[in-house]
Amino acid sequence: MRALVIDDSRAMRRIVSGILGDLGYETQQAGHGREGLDVLEGLGREELPDLVCVDWNMPVMDGLQFVSAVRSNPGWRSMTIMMVTSESEHTQIVRALAAGAHEYVIKPFTADAIRDKLALLGLLPQEAAL
Repeated sequence: MRALVIDDSRAMRRIVSGILGDLGYETQQAGHGREGLDVLEGLGREELPDLVCVDWNMPVMDGLQFVSAVRSNPGWRSMTIMMVTSESEHTQIVRALAAGAHEYVIKPFTADAIRDKLALLGLLPQEAAL
């Protein structure tokens, strides 16, 4: 399975990518939403990620703008998007889900929290589910 991790913090990208890698994901990274879109635009349909983990607060293009851009592209609508962010207000969570995110993880989080969300989404690789 493939994942794209988008966060302006290099450390946070490494943490999320490490968790996903331990679960069996092949990951790519981007430092902001526009860079994430550039990555997606450079991939063939069969190379698109199964999962995108995206932060909300980033320069250039924030996570909510990224989610809206992905959802406006018919070829990308099947990708699962999970917001991984420090935005914890209920209204922000509702906005992200309404824009097209499938799940929402609030920082700080544990590896188990990510694993549990992936299980809920049906995106836990078989070997990680055992």
